[in-house]
Amino acid sequence: MGSSQDRPGGGSRVPIHTSTSPVVRKVGGSSVVIGVDSGAGAAPHSGPDAVPSAKGLSVGTIGLLGAAVIGVSTIAPAYTLSGALGPTVSVVGFHLPAIFLVGFIPMLLVALGYRELNNAMPDSGTTFTWVSKAFGPWIGWMGGWGLLAATILVLSNLAGIAVDFFYLLISQIAGNPGIAELARNVPVNVGTCLVFMAGACWISYRGLQETKRFQFSLVGFQLAVLIAFAVTGLVRAANGSAFDGQMPQLEWFNPAGIDSFSAFSAGVSLSVFIYWGWDTVLTMNEETKNPEKTPGRAAIVVIGVVVVLYLLVACGTLAFAGIGDGELGMTNASIQENIFAALATPVLGPLGVLMSIAVLMSSIASLQSTMISPARTMLAMGHYRALPASFSRIHPRFQTPSYATVASTVIAAVFYAVMRFISEDVLWDTIAALGLMVCYYYGLTALACAWYFRRDAFRSVRGFLARFAAPLLGGVLLLVFFVRTTIDSFDPSYGSGSSLFGIGLVFYLGAGMILLGLVVMLVISRRLPAFFREGIDLRSEPAPG
Repeated sequence: MGSSQDRPGGGSRVPIHTSTSPVVRKVGGSSVVIGVDSGAGAAPHSGPDAVPSAKGLSVGTIGLLGAAVIGVSTIAPAYTLSGALGPTVSVVGFHLPAIFLVGFIPMLLVALGYRELNNAMPDSGTTFTWVSKAFGPWIGWMGGWGLLAATILVLSNLAGIAVDFFYLLISQIAGNPGIAELARNVPVNVGTCLVFMAGACWISYRGLQETKRFQFSLVGFQLAVLIAFAVTGLVRAANGSAFDGQMPQLEWFNPAGIDSFSAFSAGVSLSVFIYWGWDTVLTMNEETKNPEKTPGRAAIVVIGVVVVLYLLVACGTLAFAGIGDGELGMTNASIQENIFAALATPVLGPLGVLMSIAVLMSSIASLQSTMISPARTMLAMGHYRALPASFSRIHPRFQTPSYATVASTVIAAVFYAVMRFISEDVLWDTIAALGLMVCYYYGLTALACAWYFRRDAFRSVRGFLARFAAPLLGGVLLLVFFVRTTIDSFDPSYGSGSSLFGIGLVFYLGAGMILLGLVVMLVISRRLPAFFREGIDLRSEPAPG
């Protein structure tokens, strides 16, 4: 997994000089096998000359900046806010900035846990691998399923948003509003979605270098447009040209002002959605430079940048539009699914088309970078025989998880097509359901960190805070939000109002995916019993504690 020499602050490595020898790193008195030592250092690119990791991935492909850009791309601020601002405001009103801050806190606490787990066991399986080591193979498999389910939900949502803004952009350029209505035509919508997914799959298939080149300009453009939108909204509120203008108030940042705990937990669950995706940088850990440190640092950078951006956009949007149900009010049900589509031109004037371009670029960019996480999770599950061995296939030239990349794309495409025909409100409900899934697997991973380091963490103040207290608190908070929101999602009024047999569609999408995972796991355990008997062997000695 790179040089056989010691790394500052990283512990000692004991290489055996063969082309496939395991690299062992000391962690809290235990020897952890984290990869293979090539004896010559990592090649800085993917391809036939790159050094493979234990799973065959190319080592040293991505640095801190590249990882951070891909992380921001996966979160997709422009697309995410376009779909999440409306549902979140409908729950918490003017306290949108407060709920964004509250949602940020457990994300930061969980990210600290991810960083510590990655430092001990850099493995592309992340949640699956780490939870398996902490709690055993059964819970670990369900953790991996939670990650996969969340990415399937968001890939479908990303594709849907991309289609909407694609036809909206064409209609704005052509001056023909009727073109935007093509997105409402289900066969056209699904067909366009499949084209976008195929293109994103092709780039992901070719490796992280292709991904990085694709992402740099797209991420920069969407951030510039979002900042311009927010600042212009604040200026219009100040000069009296806003729709329902008022300047930001400190009360907007006060979570105690939210009416009920149900509204609070639902708002947090929705706000978790807007931060989701930073953990993609951890799934690239076997392909990054300095894999023990770079992914964790990149995750913290990504979360910090995004929370500042979100607070700015939340204040600018509320200041311009308010929370009324008027034509441009943020609780107007006809615009809530796509706030930016309605507000871009009123805020930016003739430059409003830039927002359509930004959201389109954001959704396409995230559609592509989001594929990194499920593909590498499936790769790890195949590598450890928790899924059929075909999922562990690596492309000999690009050194990417070829089979898993195509499989995740096909599953997401089928899911989107089916759900689009079942419910026209699928985009709304997948946002709400994604919050459930993210709370579930982030919370489980954070608790795994606290349990894994439960004794080793008490050797220092830093260890206690970063390895135990922070992830424990973050994990408990997220699981509390998960339980509360799951209960609320029984009500069809939670989300779009769609229901089956009197139960809200959000519940079926969220809790139903977990139940489906249990069924799939039982089937897999009969076909591949070894993993469920033996678990994952990353070490020659027991885990800390």
